Amino acid sequence: MLKDPSIYPHEPDSIELKQTHISIIALAPPFVYKVKKPVDFGFLDFTTLQKREAACQSEVKLNRRLCADTYLGVVHLAKMGDGYRFESDEGTTVEVAVKMRYLPPDGFLHTYAEEGTLTKEEIDRVVSTLSDFYDGLETAPEIAERGWVDHLRVNTDENFDQTRDHAGWLLPKAAYRVLQDYTDRFYDAHAALLNRRRTGGYFINGHGDLRLEHVHLSDKGVCIYDCIEFNDRFRHLDVASDIAFLAMDLDGHECRPLSRYFVRRMADELDDEELIDVVGFYKVYRAYVRGKVEGMRAAETEIPEDEKAASIRRAREHYRWALRYAAAGSRPTAIVVMGRTGSGKTTQAEACAKALGWRHVSSDRIRKELAGVPMFQRTPEDARGAVYGADMTERVYRTIEEAAIETVKIQQRGVVVDATYSSATRRTALRDSLRDADIPYAFVELTADDDTRRERLQRRTDDGSVSDARPDVMETIDKRYEAPSSLWDAHHLRVPTRESIDDTTTDILRALIRLHDG
Repeated sequence: MLKDPSIYPHEPDSIELKQTHISIIALAPPFVYKVKKPVDFGFLDFTTLQKREAACQSEVKLNRRLCADTYLGVVHLAKMGDGYRFESDEGTTVEVAVKMRYLPPDGFLHTYAEEGTLTKEEIDRVVSTLSDFYDGLETAPEIAERGWVDHLRVNTDENFDQTRDHAGWLLPKAAYRVLQDYTDRFYDAHAALLNRRRTGGYFINGHGDLRLEHVHLSDKGVCIYDCIEFNDRFRHLDVASDIAFLAMDLDGHECRPLSRYFVRRMADELDDEELIDVVGFYKVYRAYVRGKVEGMRAAETEIPEDEKAASIRRAREHYRWALRYAAAGSRPTAIVVMGRTGSGKTTQAEACAKALGWRHVSSDRIRKELAGVPMFQRTPEDARGAVYGADMTERVYRTIEEAAIETVKIQQRGVVVDATYSSATRRTALRDSLRDADIPYAFVELTADDDTRRERLQRRTDDGSVSDARPDVMETIDKRYEAPSSLWDAHHLRVPTRESIDDTTTDILRALIRLHDG
């Protein structure tokens, strides 16, 4: 019906329909009509016409704060005989919509970001608009109440409750568990900081959905639209939560330097230095919310298959961002999974790399590639002297180091390295190179008892593996392993492997989160 030009007073030449999990938007230049779906997700209820109209009225009122000229009002859709018509004085009202001015696509911040033209100049315009907006807001007791940890938990607990069925589908079960743990740990460890935010006037009636696609620039000014209207508790928030949302979206659009610049500028403009201390937590929260929303949309039966696939892809990526923020912060990081042969390095490195969406660099694969040996063929006995000799081993570890640094510094992507690193000299050399390149890092040493390692190596014999290590060489390889002392490096983590890959991945991610959070 919304594709029919005759239902609009201006009978547009073209109409494009877009859907979110709660709305259908008809782009009918020079106007846009936004109709709310009759859905109930618990945190919102649009199941009756009366509720949808009230939500439309709130949407117009709230969004005029930052985008007055765009929001034209609430209009009715009337049933007239065999047809329908917006903004008619006749007929029976069957639906309501928010009417807006059409905003040219080239002015949206996400367009700038995708085209690679976003600069500090555009960010400065947004900072100026937002800082004026936030400075003009007055907090109120009912808004400040949202800052109690118990109230904050309502939102995060709801997120995890509503995404249980996403675990194992859109994010690994290990990631789901550790993100819950991270959230609870942050509340416990930073209760005093959060309380200062509550009592210091930092909880405001903000925007609640501050994404790049909701910011439009033109010669007339900055328009920030589509705030949360359907639930006050999503809009009554710490100003740092609003800022974290846009910073998270900048990260996701490969604009990390501008993301850091935006956060720093906002902290300076608002004279809010502690914003820096909480924005990471809110980035985790915001990324998780976006994963939830995209996952909900992917579960809708009425959306086309291509849109469903896109929502699944976006949900998985946002969940990965949430995990990255919790485990490593906003900067790409190098994680070195090391340990004795048979300790589970490759299996766990692959699992961690997949959960984080990072590159996996394997010493076994690099060695086979350099030696020209087929990947899943065990190196012939008469060639092992050369393949595992000092010269080849030096080439392997040099290649690992180069790949790790290139991935982080050039590609701006995290990396999970998988290698024994039995030599203390090589470990220290890699650590020093990462430090010199200003790359955050962690060494995760996996451990397992001898019987478990021997059993794993035997499975390689039975099932095949890229690695050449088998039970017959375990003792020889072990003799060359120079175990790092507990005092070697503060970024050295020792994690025992368990029978379940998922359980061990959970333990590794928890250890990384503890390391990152100090």
